[in-house]
Amino acid sequence: MIALPPWAEWATAGLLVFASVLALIGALGLLRLKDFFQRMHPPALASTLGSWCVALASILYFSALAEAPVVHAWLIPILLAITMPVTTLLLARAALFRKRMAGDGVPGEISSREHTHGN
Repeated sequence: MIALPPWAEWATAGLLVFASVLALIGALGLLRLKDFFQRMHPPALASTLGSWCVALASILYFSALAEAPVVHAWLIPILLAITMPVTTLLLARAALFRKRMAGDGVPGEISSREHTHGN
């Protein structure tokens, strides 16, 4: 087995520990916040930044192991950056629709006429 330089081991370990701390913060956000709409934000931010940290750790580790740049791990955070906002928006819209159907005092949709004319 090829030994990695100590700086690569320490940097990889640091990035992975930071990613796990972010996952813990996101989990605590789920526990502490009361409402679904409040609970959406901390895990989304933590998972996005955490995935970037894991991808950077992977790139660093395998680049040091191969002694050449390895960048295929960038696909993971790039795909997450594309799909995470879409998924979050769909979940928020579904929850808002359910609250409106239940009559929980959520305002109705703004029609295009009200939005453009300010009435």
